[in-house]
Amino acid sequence: MTLSIDAMGGDSAPDVVLEGLKLFCARRSGVDFLLHGREDELAPFLSREPALAKRTTLRHADAVVKSSDKPSQALRRARGTSMWNAIESVKAGEATAAVSAGNTGALMAISMLVLRKMDGVHRPAMTAIWPTVTGRAIVLDVGANLEADAQQLLTFAIMGEAYSRAVTGSEKPKIGLLNIGTEEMKGHDEIRQAADLIRNSGLDFDYIGYVEGNDIAGGVADVVVTDGFTGNVALKTAEGTARLLGSYLREALTSGTMAKAGALIASNGLKSLKARMDPSRVNGGVLLGLNGLVVKSHGGTDAEGFATALALAADLGESHYQEEVAANLARIAKAPKDTESETAA
Repeated sequence: MTLSIDAMGGDSAPDVVLEGLKLFCARRSGVDFLLHGREDELAPFLSREPALAKRTTLRHADAVVKSSDKPSQALRRARGTSMWNAIESVKAGEATAAVSAGNTGALMAISMLVLRKMDGVHRPAMTAIWPTVTGRAIVLDVGANLEADAQQLLTFAIMGEAYSRAVTGSEKPKIGLLNIGTEEMKGHDEIRQAADLIRNSGLDFDYIGYVEGNDIAGGVADVVVTDGFTGNVALKTAEGTARLLGSYLREALTSGTMAKAGALIASNGLKSLKARMDPSRVNGGVLLGLNGLVVKSHGGTDAEGFATALALAADLGESHYQEEVAANLARIAKAPKDTESETAA
């Protein structure tokens, strides 16, 4: 397997990208790398890491997509950038997946232009891996589409279910629709129509119905389906709440001599808690629905987080995710009129 990497994308690129690549290389064999970026900034690091250099092909790209670029701006001057070349390598069959910590909007726009959408996908979706009390959940969409109609939500469910199996190992993930309540009459028309479509799709889904925002972290569902506006608000709220709790915890544990003594006694447990709350453990969102794999790393991640994104790309590359999605999309495309009539009824 070969991973194609945008070395110049991210807040601290290329340093974090290179250090993350080094960590991943030490942990996982059988994966080679196409590294796209400015050769004068990348080559010195590779010369000091012979084990990594042996598995890496460096492709010079002088131009870079800026974090401040709007998607339309990025597209106009995208060709030849490290981001474009990383994705182009996937289209050309040189790499199994592309990984970038660069501009999210630009990454999605370029990915859609270069790789195109899978048959049956109206709009790709961005995923988030969400820590829960029972393990991990997949939430989509978290920002690629502000709105989503019922058919798109069904497509998200298909993609999310296959993606969950690929990255969590769940044989039959539980699927829930994010709503303002669990009662059947709750929610707007598109949500209720999406529920009917999923329930009557004929696909072998474990659909559990509506879930609420507090159910996500509770692990009620393995896959939570929503539109990008709602998903992004939920994601940012959860991230902010986690930072707030971390701040409160640090304040409480350093508030006095007794608190510090208690923190020392509970240090092992606190270290475990810190590790579980570490965002680098779940870094990496995938653009689902493209004719190729693209993983978006958080722009402000550290080396450990970028290594996590690389591992996610490798895991997906070894899975049958895309084949499963294509098969289920083809199944629902064969009888659209039947499905629509059931929904109307």
